[in-house]
Amino acid sequence: MKSFVLAPQINVCDSTAEFCNEYAIGKGDLVFISQRSLDANFANKFTNATIIDYRKYGVGEPTDLMVEGIYNDIKNIEIKRVFAIGGGTILDVAKLFALKQIMPVDKLFAGEITPQKNKSLILIPTTCGTGSEVTNISILELTKNKTKLGLANNALFADEAVLIPELLHDLPFRFFATSSMDALIHAIESFTSPKATELTQMFSLNAMDKIIAGYQKIAADKTALDDKLLHDFLTASTYAGIAFGNAGCAAVHALSYPLGAAYHVPHGEANYAMFMQVYKTYELIENKPVLQALKQHLATILHCSANNVFSQLEALLQQIIPLKALHEYGVTTNDLTAFTDVVMQKQGRLMANNCCELSSANVLSIYKQLY
Repeated sequence: MKSFVLAPQINVCDSTAEFCNEYAIGKGDLVFISQRSLDANFANKFTNATIIDYRKYGVGEPTDLMVEGIYNDIKNIEIKRVFAIGGGTILDVAKLFALKQIMPVDKLFAGEITPQKNKSLILIPTTCGTGSEVTNISILELTKNKTKLGLANNALFADEAVLIPELLHDLPFRFFATSSMDALIHAIESFTSPKATELTQMFSLNAMDKIIAGYQKIAADKTALDDKLLHDFLTASTYAGIAFGNAGCAAVHALSYPLGAAYHVPHGEANYAMFMQVYKTYELIENKPVLQALKQHLATILHCSANNVFSQLEALLQQIIPLKALHEYGVTTNDLTAFTDVVMQKQGRLMANNCCELSSANVLSIYKQLY
């Protein structure tokens, strides 16, 4: 049996001022936000709230150490609502703090603690990639295990997701590029997942359409990234989040996690590094009907033959942000085998969603070709 869940109420605010008036954040509220975003968009707006700048607890992707540090600082403060305003790191961390018990965090992610939500959770994305605002998934790097793991549970769904396109104005182009690549990969992996349904694929296809059309405009003219296009990318990210929150992501994400954990490569960029080679490998193993459907749809958008759609897509993505080889991140040849072992042993949740079954040899081959 397949199911489709759309849990959070999705609200759109035309401005940060409208958001502040609507939610009246204050005492009893925990707000995750970077100091930079706070100063730029919400100065003097969150009086008496508990403010957490996650950057004070670590840099890069979210880790168990970051969560433990924040917990120790706020464990004696009474919290009724949890807000998160930021990228995937902030949103994923904030989800955990809406739970009744999160410590020890490694036991929570190991399934030894049952997640129970006891606070309201409101998520506001400031990037156009993770889709975390509408998923029930939190991803952490578990430093003891030297890998990333995902915790998926309905207790992690936000009560409300709030989209404010204005918050994307100050996003540096590189972060816009890598986060939107992440959204595109969410859309494509969820489309080809064996858990996909007609409903999830509707969201997947709409996300692909908006993102690729946006990339085509940007490739032709970098100044095309205006308010309307930012709105489209933010909407597409949410569409993709709804799709992969139901149908799941797969090998692209699974293979990216060891790279991100070992060399602190941002999540979207690590996914981009794996993306095209994974799909070229699927194509070689078995050109399944769902893969053919994907290629035909992409060919229509890219105005090319389905037979060379992946090379055409790759060329477009290269115009947005150049692809780096794995050795450029510091990866060694010894890492390739170690990464493969981590994927096959630790990422079964994701690998179960592959378009085609990938063996250990397939995974190692992908890494070697990307090296």
